[in-house]
Amino acid sequence: MKFILGKKIGMSQIFIDNEQAREVVPVTLIESQSCVLTCTKTMEKDGYEAVQVGFSEKKKINKPLLGHLKDLGKFRYLREFRTKDNGVEYKKGDKIDVSIFEAGDKVQVSGVSKSKGFQGVMKRHGFKCGQASHGQKHSNRKPGSIGSAFPQHVIKGKKMAGRMGGGNITQKGLCIVQVDKEKNLLLVKGSVPGNIGSLVKVIGE
Repeated sequence: MKFILGKKIGMSQIFIDNEQAREVVPVTLIESQSCVLTCTKTMEKDGYEAVQVGFSEKKKINKPLLGHLKDLGKFRYLREFRTKDNGVEYKKGDKIDVSIFEAGDKVQVSGVSKSKGFQGVMKRHGFKCGQASHGQKHSNRKPGSIGSAFPQHVIKGKKMAGRMGGGNITQKGLCIVQVDKEKNLLLVKGSVPGNIGSLVKVIGE
């Protein structure tokens, strides 16, 4: 199982020579310095199998984390990855880098999507604009009727205005185009969720 934590750097494009023509491929750059396995979870002790990975060094951490990490380092992010019974042994203190991935690998990338704040139904749900005539004055961007005679309340899940974005998003079926081991970069085809500089989880499918 392949997994790593990284930081979204931004988007770019690369050129790939095919038999017919030169293809332009949009890519997202994910930087990942060496991640460290800080803890292992077992079925006997914890009820599930997983590993905890530390990423991005930090100058100061609180005392409980300092005791948990001991001599492994001080990390800004600690995330868990579920592991399968595939015969691979994970040891505390092992380091992971981008060399575990290869060009052509299929991955899923998870991150926190960009926050848009409080938005109306047109931007949040894609409602169309109302007619600009026939008595409308200031209601062309409003949602319209939200209830009915029965059951006398707004049904749960109704598409209305509200906070948009800022949620955990997982994008599956992405392909790694290139791996730069010297610069610790993964070039993933297409876009991935999150702001520039935000934390992302990359898991091999």
